[in-house]
Amino acid sequence: MTGTAPRPPRRSALLRATTAAAVAVPLCTAGWFGWRALDHSGPAGATAAPAASAPAASSPTADPASAPPAPTATDQPGTADPGAPADGTAAPLTPPVAPPPSTTPAAEAPSAPADAAVLTGRTVLLDPGHNPGNSAHTAEINRQVDIGNARKECDTTGTETNAGYTEAEYTLDVSRRARALLAARGATVVLVQDGDRPWGPCVDERARAGADAHADVAVSVHGDGGPASGSGFHVIMPARVVAGKADNAAIVAPSRRLGLLLRDRFHAATGEPYADYIAKDGLDTRSDLGGLNLSTVPKVFIECGNMRNSTDAKRMTDPQWRQQAARGIADALTAFLTTQEKTEER
Repeated sequence: MTGTAPRPPRRSALLRATTAAAVAVPLCTAGWFGWRALDHSGPAGATAAPAASAPAASSPTADPASAPPAPTATDQPGTADPGAPADGTAAPLTPPVAPPPSTTPAAEAPSAPADAAVLTGRTVLLDPGHNPGNSAHTAEINRQVDIGNARKECDTTGTETNAGYTEAEYTLDVSRRARALLAARGATVVLVQDGDRPWGPCVDERARAGADAHADVAVSVHGDGGPASGSGFHVIMPARVVAGKADNAAIVAPSRRLGLLLRDRFHAATGEPYADYIAKDGLDTRSDLGGLNLSTVPKVFIECGNMRNSTDAKRMTDPQWRQQAARGIADALTAFLTTQEKTEER
């Protein structure tokens, strides 16, 4: 009861307590070492063991449903390439103790693209061929303009697929996608028209646009309207024209270098074969195009495919393929602006 001094423990009870404590200490120590054997995080700052740090999404047998869904972005310009790996990490195999930030892959920011800002200070002109509104302004686009060595229509309506997908729609979409890719690399990108004009502009204005924008280089994007049996793409380079108000002598050689790069990079990006109904090895040289005759900056045209051919039309109406086409164009322009000019076989 309260106030009574406690009785000293008996000798036999003390002996039993001491023996139990002596046994418990080694068992606890063994348990602690066993727990540490399962701890893959290691000391602070150490590299995580592969089993704890390898992303589950990288395994070909991983359940796709377990990884966060990647955004479907192929319908928008400048978006990530389809099929890029998801940034998932495996569930930790360690006890619930937060590892240091340096050993947590999910906490690391994605590295910047290798080509980020490589085009800073450079200006690119993209010329989407034709205009969706041209068909409603036939009088304006049929007006004749001077292209140096001849007179031609201001512009045309362009071609279309058998299903009615127009060249003007295609060229504007691909140009916007290429603009986004080039801008991400630091370039200033100017479009001759961005769907913001009711018709045109005329081919002579398109040619002047490069100089007006102080562009380093220009590409005019098109789709061809060839025979239905023919397929493939080709690049058109300027022939030398010094006639009337045209004098493109200074741009012929660099335009050829651009043309070769564009042919190779577009083919690599899209898998599209060279045209089998026109040009040779995917290259053509012409003196009847005002956009090339009157240009004062290196410039080429690309006919990305034959819209009257069912196989090419299927590709060109696919948003994912259009993104690849834009990447091929952007890669060629990047290579042109970042590599040393060299003498090409004439």
